[in-house]
Amino acid sequence: MHDPVPRLPSLLEAVLSVGTDLELRATLQHIVDAAAELTEARYAALDMTDPGRDGLTGIRTAERPEPPEPPEPPESTESPKPPELPELPELVVPIHVDDEVFGDLRLAGKRDGPFTDEDEQLVRVLATQAGIAIGNARLYETARQRERWIEGAAAVTTALLSGESVADALMTVAERARRLAEASAGVILQPTEDGGMEIVTASTLDDPGDIVGVVIEPGSPVLEQLLGGEPVFIDDTATDPRMTTRVRHRFGPSMMLPLQAGGRLLGTLALPRRRGGRPYTAVERLLATQFASQAALALVHAEAQHSRERLAVYEDRDRIARDLHDLVVQRLFATGMMLESTQRRSAGTGDTDKDVHAMLGRAVDELQSTVQEVRTAIFALQQPPADAPTTFRGKVLREAAGAGAVLGFQPSTRFIGAVENRLAEPVAGRLLTALRRALTAVSRRAGASRVEITVDVTAPLPDGRPGVRLTVFDDGGAGNGHAEGGGAEGGGAEGGAGTTVTWQSPL
Repeated sequence: MHDPVPRLPSLLEAVLSVGTDLELRATLQHIVDAAAELTEARYAALDMTDPGRDGLTGIRTAERPEPPEPPEPPESTESPKPPELPELPELVVPIHVDDEVFGDLRLAGKRDGPFTDEDEQLVRVLATQAGIAIGNARLYETARQRERWIEGAAAVTTALLSGESVADALMTVAERARRLAEASAGVILQPTEDGGMEIVTASTLDDPGDIVGVVIEPGSPVLEQLLGGEPVFIDDTATDPRMTTRVRHRFGPSMMLPLQAGGRLLGTLALPRRRGGRPYTAVERLLATQFASQAALALVHAEAQHSRERLAVYEDRDRIARDLHDLVVQRLFATGMMLESTQRRSAGTGDTDKDVHAMLGRAVDELQSTVQEVRTAIFALQQPPADAPTTFRGKVLREAAGAGAVLGFQPSTRFIGAVENRLAEPVAGRLLTALRRALTAVSRRAGASRVEITVDVTAPLPDGRPGVRLTVFDDGGAGNGHAEGGGAEGGGAEGGAGTTVTWQSPL
C-alpha cells in the first residue's frame, strides 16, 4: 500500500469542498467531482439507492470512456462471433447516511493505470465526510421546504380572509400549491350530484380551458378514496389504471389531496407534474398534505366570514326597507288619499276648479308612481344581491313578488311562447312598465284576493302582425283597464267580476 500522506492536501481540499454548499444536488455534484479529481478518474458517478426519496437521479461527471477497440479478426468463412469488450476496472465505495446506504460512488477510467489501495482509502475517507455533508444538506433542504410551504399556507389564509369570492379563493389555493410543488398544474375537483368529481378550477402554465370541466366518472377506482377524504399518490398518471380522465396522458407523478375541515369534504387538490417529471418525495407529500388541510380550514373560515358579512348586509338592507315602508310609503299613500279626496270635492265646479282638478289628478298619478317605485326598491333591498334577475322572466317574477309583498298574497304568473327569444329590449321595458302600473292599480283597489299575470308572445295584433299581450286580472273591485303601446287595448270588468287590464304591442 502506498503512503497516502503525500496526497493529504488534496484529500483535505476534497473534504472541504463537499461541505461548501447546503443545497443537496450541488453537494452531490461536489462529491462526485472531488472523487474524480482525487483519484484522477475520467468517469465518476453517484448511484442512489432510493432516488425518489430526494427527488434526484444519478449524479455524473464526464461520459464513461469507451474501452479500446479489439483488433479485427482474420478473414474466415465462418460467421464471426461478436467480440467481448473488456470491462473497465471500477472502484466502488458506498456512502452511508445515518446508518443507511445512500448510494454507491463509482469511479472508472483512471488515467495512469488501475486503482490502488491508496485510491480506495482516500475515497472511503471522502465518502465518510460525504455522508455527513449529505445529511446536513437533507436537513437544510427539508427546513427550507417547510419554510416555503408554511409561508405559502399563510399567504393563502391571508388572501382567503381578505374577502375573495369563492372562485377566486379556489384559484388562489390551486395556483399557490402549483408553485410550491413545482407542478405542471394545480387543480381543484369538487363532488358532482351523480357521485363523480369535476375539475372546477385549474392553474396551469398553459391554457387551462381543456382541463376545467373534466369529470372523474362514478365507478372510477380512485374515486372512492377521493370522496372518502384520503390522499392519493400516483407515480405516473398516464399509465396508472386508476386514472380514467381524458387528460391523464399529459401528466406523470401526481398528488391528489383532500380539502377537508371539520369532517366536511370541500373537494380535492390535485398537483400533477409533466410526464417524465421527477417523483414527489416523502417530505413533499407530507408538506403538501398539511398545506391542503390548512387551505381547507382557511376556505371554511373565509366562507363563514363571507356569510357573516352577507348577513350584516341583509340585516342593514332589511332595516332600510322597513324604514322606507314605515316612514315613506305610508306618508306618500296618506298624502295621495288626501289629494284624491280633494279632487273628488273639486269635481263638477267652475273652470278654475277644473284646472285644480286636473292638477290634483296629475299629483295623484305622480304620488302613485313614486309609491310603486319605492315599493320596488323595498323588494329589491329584501333580496340577496345575487338574486337580481337578468332574464325577462325573472324581471316579471320580481315585479309579481314585489306586488305580493304589498297585497299579502303571491300573484300567479304564466308565460306563453318563447318570451326570452322573441321579446326585444325596448318592448320588454315598456311591458314591464305597463305591468308595474297595472299591479299598482290592483294594490289600490279593495277586496282583491287573486291576481293572474299572463305574458303571451304568440298573440297577433288586430292587423295580423306578430305581437305580445300582457294581461293582468284581479278579482277585486271594478276599475278602469290601463292600456298603452302600439295596437293596445284595455278594459275593466264589471263589479264583482273583477278587473282585467290588457296591454299589447308589436314585437
